[in-house]
Formats: sequence, structure tokens, C-alpha cells
Amino acid sequence: MRSTDAQVRKLMEEYSNRGQVELAGLQAGLSRHTAAKYIALGKLPSELNLPRTWRTRADPFESVWPEVVALLDVAPELEAKTIFDLLIEKHEGQFHPGQIRTFQRHVRRWRAQAGPAKDLFFPQLHRPGEAMQSDFTWATELRVTIASEPFPHKLCHDVLPYSNWEWATVCHSESMAALKRGVQTALFRLGKAPLFHQTDHSTAATHDISNGRRGFNDDYRAFVLHFGMTPRTIAVGESHQNGDVDASNGVLKRRLEQHLLLRGSRDFECVPAYERWIEDRIVAANRLREEKLREELSVMRALPANRFPEYVAVSAPVTSWGTVRIKNNIYSVPSRLSREEIRAHVYDDRVEIFHGGVLQMSVERLLGRSRHRINYRHLIHSLVRKPGAFRRYRYREELFPSAVFRRAYERLCDDGRSEYKADLEYLRILRLAADTLESSVEEALLALEHGGRRPAFDEIEEIVSPKRSEIPDMPPAEVDLTSYDRLLASLLGGGTEAEIGSAKREEVMAS
Repeated sequence: MRSTDAQVRKLMEEYSNRGQVELAGLQAGLSRHTAAKYIALGKLPSELNLPRTWRTRADPFESVWPEVVALLDVAPELEAKTIFDLLIEKHEGQFHPGQIRTFQRHVRRWRAQAGPAKDLFFPQLHRPGEAMQSDFTWATELRVTIASEPFPHKLCHDVLPYSNWEWATVCHSESMAALKRGVQTALFRLGKAPLFHQTDHSTAATHDISNGRRGFNDDYRAFVLHFGMTPRTIAVGESHQNGDVDASNGVLKRRLEQHLLLRGSRDFECVPAYERWIEDRIVAANRLREEKLREELSVMRALPANRFPEYVAVSAPVTSWGTVRIKNNIYSVPSRLSREEIRAHVYDDRVEIFHGGVLQMSVERLLGRSRHRINYRHLIHSLVRKPGAFRRYRYREELFPSAVFRRAYERLCDDGRSEYKADLEYLRILRLAADTLESSVEEALLALEHGGRRPAFDEIEEIVSPKRSEIPDMPPAEVDLTSYDRLLASLLGGGTEAEIGSAKREEVMAS
């Protein structure tokens, strides 16, 4: 067991007081021999542990090191693993994979002692109320589910670098709509706006669609100016310049992960419930930043009274087959809009379609490109009149709402009837689902399937269509005013009931 500096100091103190080596060593927890050694040397153990400057074994890379240095001089960015693989291939039998760690230490030491200069990062002083930094970060790693279904999503994360106040909103992409919603939610939560809004080179803010350059696009510029802020971005490839929010991304997700563990479940009943849970976690964290936040709010400017529209407006024509292309994806619309011009409000999570300023439908937004969402209710009535178009319809797979409907169609095709009749029978069943309840038709199809019977439109219609109630034949009611006559007689206190009743009736008729 090594002696410590504390033991030797105790030894020296006891020896100066008692003058006896053995007794002083006993008090310090050292043997007589060790105590005598340190008394003679007059130094602490830390002063005696000098770094070793000699090698204990031969350097296995000494013969090839000039070759390695020549490679590093020409291409300093070469990784040690790449050079080591080259050495094994070139000097067969001289090196083995177990020496990779030793070689990596050699290269790291060379880079520190003789390698090229490295870029340095300089800590910055943040001023209160100067800027808000925004960034998108994947939160799918939290493994959150909504109603037991996987929920891939991102967070739009906003941070004030001076106070580290933060806010985050759930989003599905790094779109302009997601950025608008995230930043606007954070600003209205604050109640004030900073001088600058800073982002990285995300496509939403800085990619000018018209010419492909990296200037701020008009939509983003209008959004930032609405709040009196100045847009600011980082240099291309210099993500550390957005370092405060970038570092906070990991901190936020670790905090959420810890609270998910405490919660005991990662499943939420709906997206709003998950968003409220995130909001509660962030509010609790922001309480620790209130002192510096007050400094920021005191120098920030007031927000405008109205919110900026969180959607991107798009105009598009509806095709003759009842679909419209919005943001490189295809959506079906009600057939009455065929060959009309519509205006779409594209949000981060949905698309609202208007005609003449009147909302016609709202549909979940598709992410990515070249995807489609076809609602069979929009086209089934036209398709029933043209059943021959069903079999080779481009989006035919969208006309099977569930596996139950798919199996019903396959049983119709296997029933020995012609393709045309099988298609027509299925389309009539699908129209029934559109006109009544899809779930009711699905239950009827399941019942027939379990009973080993083929699906038939007439039978399913009998099951799911509501029975019409017969209107009973009722004679008209006779009106008897005698009771009113008696009541008036008692109130007026004069004349017979018949006279009063007759007088009142005449008065009513005259009026």
C-alpha cells in the first residue's frame, strides 16, 4: 500500500513533537522502516513520484514511423485506423489487430506535438434579451407511443442564451410551418420578443426556393419582422455557432427521458396529452431561471397583438380525377371540387383546403415526397357508376379500408363470378360503408366471413341500414275551449260562462 502525503505530514508532525521514529510512524500508520525513509528524505510521496521518461518495451512502430509521419504530413485528416490497416496490408506479418490502440496513442501524441494547428472555440458573453436560438432535434429516441402506436417526431427547441430559458413544441418535420408554430408559441409564452432570431442553415429559413441560394426566404423574413426581430444565421458548416440551443437539445431530451422513467410509461392517449406533459416538464425547469429571465424581459420589446399565420398558403388546380398536388404529395378531395381551383393552408401537421374562402376539408399532412392519401368516400359514388375503372385504378390499394374489406373482395373474386361483377359487388359494399358507418359494414363482413358465407351487398345492407319507422295514423285532435271559458268567468265575476265565452271569442275574432 502506497504512503500518502497526509500520512507523511502526520509523521513529520509527530516526529517533531516526540522525536521518536517508531512512535511517530505508529501514529501516522507507517512502519518504522518507511517512517525512517521519509524522515531522512524530507519529501512527500508526491514529490518522489516523478514521471517515467523511458520505455519499458521496444516500440513496435519505430521502423515504420517515418512512413506514418510522411502520410500525416500530406493528409493530416487521415484517421489512425486507416493508416494502421494500410500498415497491416503493406507489412504482412509485422503487425496484428491487437496493436491498434497503441498505434492510435502514437498518432494522437504526434498530432499534439507536431501536428497542424487546431481550430479554437471562444466562449461568448451573452447580453440579456439579445437573441433567441432555434433548432430542430429528433425525439423519436424517447420511444414515446400514442395510443400504443409508435410516434416518430421532432421537437422545435427555442432557447434564450443569456438565461437559458427554453420552450419546445412537438413537430413532424423541419418545415417553415413547424418553425412558425414553434417560435411563435415560445414568444407568446414569454410575452416579449428579443432583438435577433437565430437559426442554423435549415431549409425552412434560409433556402431561397426561387434561386437555390442560402439567403433568407421571404416567408421566414416576413415572419421574423412581424415580431420586430432581425433574422440571423450561422456560418455554413459551423454548427457550434448555434451551440447554446444545440447543447440544450441533449439536456432537454435527457430530462424528458428521466421523467418518462419516473412516469413508468411512455404511452400517451393522444398528442395533446403528450404536449401538455412536455410543457409541465419545461415549466418546472424554467422556474430555476426566473432571476436571469427577469433581466431579459426588462429589455425585450412587446409582442404585436395578433399572431402570424402558422401555415403556408398554396393554390392548386384539382384534376378531373378528383386529386390535388400539394407540396409534392397528392390528396383526394370531394368530387364536387373536380376541375376547380382550391387554396390550401399547409400546417406542420395538417392541410386545410378552401374553395372561395370556405373550408372544404382538413386532412393529416403527408411528409416527404411522391406520397398520396386517397379517401374512398371522395370517389366511390363515381366509381360505382364506372366499375370497369376499379381493377387498374392507380390508387386501388387505398380503396381497401382494412384487411377485412380486402378479404371480402378476394372472396368475391374467388366465387366464380366475372371480374366485372366481383368489382361491382365490392364497390356497392364500399359505397354502403361511405353512406352509413364503415365500422358497421366491417362488422357485417366479419360475421359473414366467420359464418363461411360470401359477402353480398343486399344482405349487408339489410344488416346495417336503419329500419324506417312507420308513421302511425292519428286522427286530428279536437279543440275544447270550455275550460278556458270557466276560467275567464271566475276571473271576471260576471255573466254566464256561455255569455263570457261568446264575448271573448267575438273579441278574438274581431282582433
